Amino acid sequence: MSGDGPRLSEEGLIARHFAPLAGPGADGLRDDAASLSPTPGHDLVVTVDAVVAGVHYFPDDPPASVAAKALGVNLSDLAAKGAAPRGFLLTLALAPDWTEDWLAAFARGLGEAAALHGCPLLGGDTVRAAGPTLISVTAFGEVPAGGIVRRGTARAGDLICVSGTIGDAAIGLRLRLESKTAWARALRPEDRAHLADRYLHPRPRLALASAIRRFATAAMDVSDGLAGDLAKMLPGLMGRIETAAVPLSAAACAAIRLEPALMEPALTGGDDYEILCTVAPDDLDAFRAQAAAAGVPVTSIGTVAAGEGAPVFRGPDGAERRFPRGSFSHF
Repeated sequence: MSGDGPRLSEEGLIARHFAPLAGPGADGLRDDAASLSPTPGHDLVVTVDAVVAGVHYFPDDPPASVAAKALGVNLSDLAAKGAAPRGFLLTLALAPDWTEDWLAAFARGLGEAAALHGCPLLGGDTVRAAGPTLISVTAFGEVPAGGIVRRGTARAGDLICVSGTIGDAAIGLRLRLESKTAWARALRPEDRAHLADRYLHPRPRLALASAIRRFATAAMDVSDGLAGDLAKMLPGLMGRIETAAVPLSAAACAAIRLEPALMEPALTGGDDYEILCTVAPDDLDAFRAQAAAAGVPVTSIGTVAAGEGAPVFRGPDGAERRFPRGSFSHF
């Protein structure tokens, strides 16, 4: 059916686009609730995040990418808790100008992401929004009983680690907004493609969940910016970061060489969805080895110190810098 055809009813919309994604316990989305039992000896872990058109994604982003992002940001939270995914609920508030073509592509992308990460749809709600489209996902995971890793439990002397690379998504966003600038035009096509992809498609680090449970003293994902999220993770403590140790992709390095001011958004911008965690110094080698075996690189970038305040980033020249407003904020 084309985007100009008659719209389905809510029941028809669910049956056509979302019932095929339903997992065990969801009864084909024919009921008002689903059932979910954790594996014996495990605790449920629950997280919820919403993405809004014009705030978290561009209204003209590919709908399959929007779907993957909506699910991925929640799976990233599960990974940071050391949890394995079990299923999710979807609340979809559609803008008045929605089309079935958009919805079909969204559902297709959602199904692909759900299958990739082993996280089936359990239920949800579909409504009409008075404003822009809002997509809210509630994801359920599980950990061995008592095994959840909290974000505020780091200790002075711990090492600060991150997975993957930092800043790609923030620079990808700047690239989208500043596509006509000299630095953006000078980037190689493959670097532009990499940065744009990292902004559009979060990579939840679920493969790290076991290593996080085993070795991390505290963990969260980098969703609102490394500097700001680190401050959230260390209440009553301080992070001391070696800026040169922060892992950057080749594409991010190329962009920063062309425009050095991009280093700040790389350290403070959001949407990385990498894991930020702390580990005891004696556990670092074992943590790295298990992460490498899982196919995810991790890098030690600094230490947890006594004291309070915004994290301190020390440059190669020894100069220290703080970012008082070091992360994205909705308000």
